[in-house]
Amino acid sequence: MALLTPNVGVQEMLKRALNFSATGDVHLHLFKSNTTPAETDTVATYTEATFTGYSVKTLTGASWTITNADPSSASYAQQTFTSSAGSQNENVYGYYVTNSADTILLWVERFSDGPYNIVNNGDAIQVTPVITLD
Repeated sequence: MALLTPNVGVQEMLKRALNFSATGDVHLHLFKSNTTPAETDTVATYTEATFTGYSVKTLTGASWTITNADPSSASYAQQTFTSSAGSQNENVYGYYVTNSADTILLWVERFSDGPYNIVNNGDAIQVTPVITLD
């Protein structure tokens, strides 16, 4: 499935682009709910992953690489979420990005080849955040 920017995320991105307010870094989350992204989604639409070892990743503003092209894109280094315990059974369907307060859903993407099942100690999911605007 393609990356989707919900309406509330588009508004927040415009504010950020126009330096409308000091908004801080963004957070990268994994979701375990079997949810198909929609434009009316909010943070509450998604059930965050809870496997042992999981934690939200902070994506700092200065670490993004911006490509000036047509279309332009912003990319971030690959992030790895690793289980630190065995005997788990959690499906992870995709990822979502929020503002620093985790109150605004900026964008979401369901894994096209998922879900990924976390079972064993050391199981990992890698996400390379990229957003392209034309």
